[in-house]
Amino acid sequence: MNNRDSAQHSPASAPAASGTVIGLDIGGTKTRGVRFHDGEPVRDETAGSSNVQNVTKEQAAANLAELFGKIGGGVIDQVYAGAGGIDTEQDAQALADLIAPHAPGARITVVHDSRLLLAAGGASTGVAVIAGTGSAAWGKNDAGEEARAGGWGYLLGDEGSGYWLGREAVRHSLRRMNQGLEPDRLSRALLDSCGVDEPGKLIALFHSPDTGRRYWAQQARLVVEAADAGDQVSQALVVQAGRDLAELAGQAVRQLGLKGPVILGSGLGMNVPRLQDAFKAALAEDGIVDVRILQQDPVFGVPRLVAEQTP
Repeated sequence: MNNRDSAQHSPASAPAASGTVIGLDIGGTKTRGVRFHDGEPVRDETAGSSNVQNVTKEQAAANLAELFGKIGGGVIDQVYAGAGGIDTEQDAQALADLIAPHAPGARITVVHDSRLLLAAGGASTGVAVIAGTGSAAWGKNDAGEEARAGGWGYLLGDEGSGYWLGREAVRHSLRRMNQGLEPDRLSRALLDSCGVDEPGKLIALFHSPDTGRRYWAQQARLVVEAADAGDQVSQALVVQAGRDLAELAGQAVRQLGLKGPVILGSGLGMNVPRLQDAFKAALAEDGIVDVRILQQDPVFGVPRLVAEQTP
């Protein structure tokens, strides 16, 4: 069990959620589950991804069974899950059906994971931007109107995400190869990480069934590390990622007629200062200055969301 400091994750301004609630944050690489009692976290566990965009339905079910084996038991009043790729009521129902056997009688709510992020930032209105394995922006204004930008998945978008950075590192390495240039710092790091000895082999590896969205998203760290070491190509990629994420945020802000806040979260968003700076600078150019970096993981927004639910 991974016990967390509840004061760190329960902002004083958050509404109280009574009873026992299981909060799930279902990402592309893992499923994070926190058991809350009266709004306070009492257990915190992880398992593999249970997002059927990334794993088979069977694997998703197995990972949920593992997680609930660690965190479930006893009376559960509600399960509140945020996941990428929840674009329709059918998407939400399919995930709810996988969760239901592990929480008999509980109210089950499934939403797009960006909603968790906004709540974890202590806001009921504003725009949340996910910058992790994938990317998306979602927001809500005082009138209850909602807007989304991006979140189409890696084949159609995910600009500024971990996957995007990993793929761009591959493309950069292949362009150098086509130009007859030797591998540079970023290319060498990528070759070493992938266990191949020349860029041409990246093509087959990229299309191999043995790799996929998660594998290439994990290579984003190479771009970040090279950027921090002074590699100009990598620096430009990280800055572009920040600007692309800002464009998603700007779309949602304009649709909703908001001035903010815009809250940036998930793995890249919370941990890469160069990307954060580019994100803030791009939004400032559009006059959006209430920009915040999430200080706690999105799953800790669940008590606020539960408390704000209609009966």
